[in-house]
Amino acid sequence: MEKFKFNYRTVTDLEKDIAKYKLELPWQQDLQSLKEPISVGAGVVPNRLAIHPMEGCDSQIDGSPSELTTRRYIRFAQGGSGLIWFEAVAVSEEGRGKSNQLYINDHTVESFRILVEKTRQAALETNGIDPYLVLQLTHAGRYGDNKIIGVHEEELDRRAKVDPSKPVVTDAQLAKLEDDLVKGAKLAQQAGFNAVDIKSCHRYLTNEILGAHDRTGLYGGSYENRTRLIKNVIQKIKAEKIAIEITVRINSYDAVKYPYGWGTDKDGNIDLAEPKKLVQELGDLGINMINITASTPYLAPHLSRPYDQPTKLGYIAPEHPLLGVDRLIHLAKAMQQTVPDVVIVGTGYSWLRQFAPYIAAGVVNAGWAKIVGFGRQAFAYPDFARDIIKENKMATKRVCVSCSKCSELKAKARLTGCVVRDNQVYIPPYLELMKEMQQ
Repeated sequence: MEKFKFNYRTVTDLEKDIAKYKLELPWQQDLQSLKEPISVGAGVVPNRLAIHPMEGCDSQIDGSPSELTTRRYIRFAQGGSGLIWFEAVAVSEEGRGKSNQLYINDHTVESFRILVEKTRQAALETNGIDPYLVLQLTHAGRYGDNKIIGVHEEELDRRAKVDPSKPVVTDAQLAKLEDDLVKGAKLAQQAGFNAVDIKSCHRYLTNEILGAHDRTGLYGGSYENRTRLIKNVIQKIKAEKIAIEITVRINSYDAVKYPYGWGTDKDGNIDLAEPKKLVQELGDLGINMINITASTPYLAPHLSRPYDQPTKLGYIAPEHPLLGVDRLIHLAKAMQQTVPDVVIVGTGYSWLRQFAPYIAAGVVNAGWAKIVGFGRQAFAYPDFARDIIKENKMATKRVCVSCSKCSELKAKARLTGCVVRDNQVYIPPYLELMKEMQQ
């Protein structure tokens, strides 16, 4: 299989492949559209650049932020992004992915409040802005040590090492998860976050329920049942008058075949009918911002994060990464056009490296998304936003090279960050992991 790599030195080089593959990627040399503030409910995001939720696997044993966690968010804050989407934080002990995943509860909420305070202070002191902070609330589902699943699917079970005879989560457990997420929202408000994200992507438990076509009971089968959990949580947060904005990071599609996938038809192709219906209903429920992603890195990582180099146990991507970038950008476009009054946050830009700002500005200027987000790029280059805003460019020698080393660390729940650009911190855990894999 052919291996595709980023090898563009000039805009012209990139444009040749965009034309070769007949892609539609808007280009804007003027980056002003990325520098404009935008309202989200009663709050304001000071620019159109976001940092996506990227887990560092570095919490304290009780789930509170560690010194390394704090270092990461201070670096993000100093980097100038207007929207910082904090990584997945568990709302129950059983829902933690690993013992080093952040976990907000009555005992750790004060540590999160201090983290929020330090993050805002760093942003104000460095850039003179107050960033919009979102806390992503999650249940790890099949990807946690407890292997709690909504439905069985042979390939996903095999990859996650789930016993096919294991009982699926009960309706009573899902009803408790609703209450845990509501409690998480209340704690996030106490900690000072602007918003919470009811995480519904990448085949974690809430996303898995969206695709539970053959599940029985209150949370499976019909569209109304499969979307019940996420809508119930939103309605309960509002009913309790918790003074916090509610957002959702949601898969546009799972790349999992029917009857187990969300946003796919019976032939396994993308079908956005239900995702579009849900984002419309979320808008009707008062959701002002939705973060759009796709697939799962545990099954088809090239679809959710186009890369040059796969992980050691991964695969060479079956398509040119530009096709993946184009797909992600157009999926966000489809959702933005469905709910024009909602702030859609798009993804898929990190692989573009130093050319990302110009396509991102084109997307915002064209109205395909109102905010553009970067994940791996933030690990490698936390102050990318400041350089875009102040220098009108990104530094070529500082960008993410999509080597997938951070993904290898995250997959094994090791301290996670950029092995290439932040090597003093992350080379040691990476070398340790490689040594173990060779044994």
